[in-house]
Amino acid sequence: MNRRLVLRLLALTVVMFGFGYALVPLYDTLCVAFGLNGKTRITDTQTAAADGVDEDRWITVQFTSHTATGLPWEFRPMMNSVRVHPGEVKDAVYFAKNNSSNPIFGRATYSVSPSIAAVHFNKTECFCFTNQLLEGHEAKEMPVRFVVGRDIPKDVKTITLSYSFFNAEQYLSEEDKNKLTASTKRNSAGEG
Repeated sequence: MNRRLVLRLLALTVVMFGFGYALVPLYDTLCVAFGLNGKTRITDTQTAAADGVDEDRWITVQFTSHTATGLPWEFRPMMNSVRVHPGEVKDAVYFAKNNSSNPIFGRATYSVSPSIAAVHFNKTECFCFTNQLLEGHEAKEMPVRFVVGRDIPKDVKTITLSYSFFNAEQYLSEEDKNKLTASTKRNSAGEG
């Protein structure tokens, strides 16, 4: 009897761990699918612009940025805002600079507000959710290509796209860890 109870508790523990592990990707998927929590869809340019351009409407897209404490980077949009027609493919550029002498991986997360606009804001090119390596004192422009869908509600006149960069050290893949190690060795040898 005790053995069966232990096996059931062990099975329950495994199921609970699996559910907890799957919860974050499930949450992200639901947020993107329904535009919750300011999450947008990432798609290709042809699909995003397939409905054509609504030249009778204008929407202002504002750009903001934030750098998390502990990441010695300068990070900002190259422009504060842009006016777009729904259905029009548009580009924006952010600027990032590593102000330290050490190579650092950063990762950006984003949100769109108002939240109702997130379902209609489609990114076709983005630096978000991939680790970005900046060598010591390296500066880089990071493009974003997007389309605001034609079916966005008529009362939405302004959208804010906000990015936050944070240190991605704890999220590095083995490949990224190897890149960081190689970069650090180059810098130590005076090649960097």
